[in-house]
Amino acid sequence: FGIHALLVVTVTLSPVTAAAWSVNNVTGEDAYPPLWDLAPENLLDFPVKDNKIVISAWNYQERLGLYKSLLSASAKYFGDFGPQNSGNILWGLPLQHGWQFRTGRLVDPSSATSCGYENGEHLCQSVRSWWSCMNYYLAIIPFLGAVEAGLFGQLPYEIEILPPEEQKDDFCYSVKDCWSRMPKLMDDWKAFFDYLLSTEHKAVSSATFSSFKLDDALGLMWKAHTASIAYALPKFQDRLKYLSDPEANFGKDWADAVDFIAATHFCTDLPTTNNFQAFLPQRMLVEGDVLPSISDFSPLQNKVLVSLRALHKANELTGGLLLKLWQKAMSTEAGREMGRKLIEGLTSS
Repeated sequence: FGIHALLVVTVTLSPVTAAAWSVNNVTGEDAYPPLWDLAPENLLDFPVKDNKIVISAWNYQERLGLYKSLLSASAKYFGDFGPQNSGNILWGLPLQHGWQFRTGRLVDPSSATSCGYENGEHLCQSVRSWWSCMNYYLAIIPFLGAVEAGLFGQLPYEIEILPPEEQKDDFCYSVKDCWSRMPKLMDDWKAFFDYLLSTEHKAVSSATFSSFKLDDALGLMWKAHTASIAYALPKFQDRLKYLSDPEANFGKDWADAVDFIAATHFCTDLPTTNNFQAFLPQRMLVEGDVLPSISDFSPLQNKVLVSLRALHKANELTGGLLLKLWQKAMSTEAGREMGRKLIEGLTSS
């Protein structure tokens, strides 16, 4: 079954990503999410009001600041995996969010407000944006899980996340609130940060922290990541109505593909994530975009979208069996290494 799954997914993905790995060898400022340098890096850089650190999660720069603080606080654990924190596997989260911002996926898709638009509130993230709402569960929940695990040490203030202007019940706003409403999600993210923190006590000297197995850390991170998506998908089904059919399909296809990528414990450090994102569409899909011949997309980007659609359909038609077979094939370290090489090979050949 495992080999069969591998072959099926190979066939499904093979037209996918030829040459994507080297399409965009990102260096310099382009390697970081937009406005990275302007985002707060320390939690005490956020406003403090009524003895609480107050964070506006619907402002792109502030949400980015949560990621920046996570990367900064966890840097010491990833020193052995790359210079200047480039080997930190948390890079996948802000880089994905930066791609969403750069490609216009965080603006109000209903156009009822100026939220996110260049000529309006440029840094605003719309609560009507499917991408922005999905990302909340890959930003706020990991961040609060890290707070609870003690990644930031003993904070002098509580954390308060400001609610959006509408649909407030779809989100949680503090460590206590999120624990009471989604304990499993919080527990999964806390477990990842607990694992990092546990290496501090095992370290031979205070200068050495990277005593953990990267595969184990990636396994815990991806478990939490996919749990966040699985929780958020049904919750934000109604936001898809604001998107064009091609964009809504792409969103669902991408969410499905993450499960396949996660099973390989794919490394989400800075260079690998940047190379991997090179083949994603550089704008929102609109009515009239017909695959595989979207004129302003490269042949590679068209192929990627076609293949993600095929993978989603195949998994749907088999009632999720395709994913289960793939996960079985990826259940050993050797299998996962083969899976990662497959993905990397497809994106470099």
